[in-house]
Amino acid sequence: MKYILIFLSVFLFSASQRSELPQVNIIEPEMVFVQGGTFWMGCTAEQQANCDDDEKPAHQVTVSSFNIGKYEITQGQWKALMGNDPSYFAKGGDNYPVEMVKWDDVQEFIRRLNKATGKRYRLPTEAEWEYAARGGAKSKGYKYSGSNNLNNIAWHLDNSGDKTRPVGTKQPNELGIYDMSGNVWEWCSDWYDDYTKSPKRDPLGASSGDNRVYRGGGWGSTALGCRVTYRDNGTPSSLYNSLGFRVVLP
Repeated sequence: MKYILIFLSVFLFSASQRSELPQVNIIEPEMVFVQGGTFWMGCTAEQQANCDDDEKPAHQVTVSSFNIGKYEITQGQWKALMGNDPSYFAKGGDNYPVEMVKWDDVQEFIRRLNKATGKRYRLPTEAEWEYAARGGAKSKGYKYSGSNNLNNIAWHLDNSGDKTRPVGTKQPNELGIYDMSGNVWEWCSDWYDDYTKSPKRDPLGASSGDNRVYRGGGWGSTALGCRVTYRDNGTPSSLYNSLGFRVVLP
């Protein structure tokens, strides 16, 4: 586990700040279309000397078009379907990202979401996640998701007040997606494995493993952990107060 810190602090939003929070649908996530394309996944030039070994080698990946959540799944959305709020920061409010959710529990949430909507939501693959975080076909080659200035787009160790913040309160990336760097880490569908040099099309990751991938950094992460190429992983039963998720649609 890299760069996940557990703290407790109190941060109160003013009335004016609360009025600026995005309106998040209590059941169905708002989605952003991501036009498919080919990109270099992993340690590319904008990361300079910051890459870890598991970000190498950079390799060419092609992904088909998909839709991804504009925001991380919120506590309000989780409660509406699951009837509880497992979040460590549960007193924050419905617009805060849900956390303290196991990969396995996320699968049950998605099952209920699909039953309620008649759609086929799922977790993003690691390749889909990185492609969207980079800005897809509109990518400007940023180190973080939407900027080279981390404070503009992410809640992280140096500005979060040691807690999650409401989704969508920083600037979005090139595709209009929020919080892909910082706030909470995000589960992906893949088993964690090393990269290869081989080009891939719509990769699903390893066929089996011990740990699942999560991406993006969280409120307790340093700048290194919020980079679009940074990878981390945990068992499907892992629970952290800086680990949540967002969903995709085919």
